Formats: sequence, structure tokens, C-alpha cells
Amino acid sequence: MSFFPLFKKKPFFTGAEQQRVLAAIRACETQTSGEIRVFVESRCRFVDPLDRAAEAFFKLKMEATKERNGVLVYVAMKDRQLAIFGDKGIHEKVGNDFWSANVKKMLEHFNDKDYAGGIEKIITEIGAALHAHFPYDKYNDINELPDDIVFGR
Repeated sequence: MSFFPLFKKKPFFTGAEQQRVLAAIRACETQTSGEIRVFVESRCRFVDPLDRAAEAFFKLKMEATKERNGVLVYVAMKDRQLAIFGDKGIHEKVGNDFWSANVKKMLEHFNDKDYAGGIEKIITEIGAALHAHFPYDKYNDINELPDDIVFGR
């Protein structure tokens, strides 16, 4: 028997916010062969957020897409760190300036404590870039990765 009450961990997003983010992913992926995932965790201490995003990207096997066009949106909520990691195929098309500009846009929302809105906006921006460079092919396209939010430590 424990003398300490059990504390329920506060979720990063409400159920409605999670559904908004998932809906944005699904809507974008109907327009492209690209894949978008979101990885959220509490902490990113002592590690560059882009390095942590890359680590999560490869752990989730996002490089396994046929056209190397997966994108991971990474957020460490308590440490207020974020990054966007795009695989080789999409990165060669859009470059560093695209990722940097979108991180800044996400930060604008985060500064207003609109985390889900910021992620939703960035998913839409990434989806537009993926659509421009990797349009959906209704005859050959398959969903290569789950459309979900991955919650880390």
C-alpha cells in the first residue's frame, strides 16, 4: 500500500487538439505521397533538438519511405524545444531555409501557448511543400507510415 496519492500526468493536448492535429496530417497526406508524423515529449535536455528529432525520425523508421519524403515535427514541451526533420528526398527539394522559416512560424503560435494550432499550421505548410514536390498518385500511393502523434518520454 502506498501513502502517496497517484498523480495523473497531464496530457500535452486535449482530445480535441489531438484530433485537430491528426486531421491535419490525414488531410495533407491525401494530396501527397509524403509522410508526416509528430513526436512530442517532455524533455530535450543536453541535446540539440534537431539531433533529437533525427534520432526519433530514424527510430520510427521514417527513412523507409520509397521516395525518402517523410517529415517529423518534433516538440519537447517542458524544455520548449522544437525542430522539423525532413528526409533526404524532401530536404533536397526545399532546403534549410524552408525548415527554419516553419520553425519560426511554429514558435509564433507556441509563444501564444497555441501548441496544437502551431503544429496544425506547420503540418499544413509541410503538406503543401510535399504536394508540390511529391503529388499524390491515386494508382500507386500507399500510406507507408502511421498517421499518429507519437508521445515520448
